[in-house]
Amino acid sequence: MKRLPIDISGSQKGSATDEFIKGLWRQNPVFVQVLGMCPTLAVTNSAVNALAMGLATSFVLLMSNLLVSSLRHVIPTQVRIATYILIIATFVTVVDYLIQAVSLELHQALGAFISLIVVNCIILGRAEAFASKNTVRRSLLDALGMGLGFTIALLCLGAVREVLGSGALFGLAVLPENFQHWVVMVLPGGGFLVLACWLLLFNEIKRRRATK
Repeated sequence: MKRLPIDISGSQKGSATDEFIKGLWRQNPVFVQVLGMCPTLAVTNSAVNALAMGLATSFVLLMSNLLVSSLRHVIPTQVRIATYILIIATFVTVVDYLIQAVSLELHQALGAFISLIVVNCIILGRAEAFASKNTVRRSLLDALGMGLGFTIALLCLGAVREVLGSGALFGLAVLPENFQHWVVMVLPGGGFLVLACWLLLFNEIKRRRATK
């Protein structure tokens, strides 16, 4: 069977759809690469916080990939990492002010984890391993896939923790009033527990698909 050529990021070169989908499943940042664990565990105590952090990270990832790819022939090799961090920090600042303008309550809930997007290994990793070596089009597709995959992963954790921890989803009650809330789910320990369950389920699905 003829194999597709491997690109410099370690993924197979394929169609635009493949470039986008790899971040959703084959190279999901959380469930496969186990990256970005700090926000994954810290802000997923509710679905709203998880969605907000996922969208904020996706925006920074998309814009930084766009700029890094556009300037990849201009940025000197010796200062590329410092330049990438400066680019990422600029867009994180934009996101920080946007969230403050939309909702101060949400901004306070996310706290310092908005600023910590600057050092999110997913964003810096895609800039260094992919955007700096690929075209703008491929870099945008990569960022969209990885960003959406990260957002979905956060929502998976946030939804389970909020439903079991408070009986609600996006602030709306979904379980009966007599349901005994699992308080541990909104605590740090609940984040580790739910993440472990999702990783187990994800790996089991992959194992079964591989054996077919």
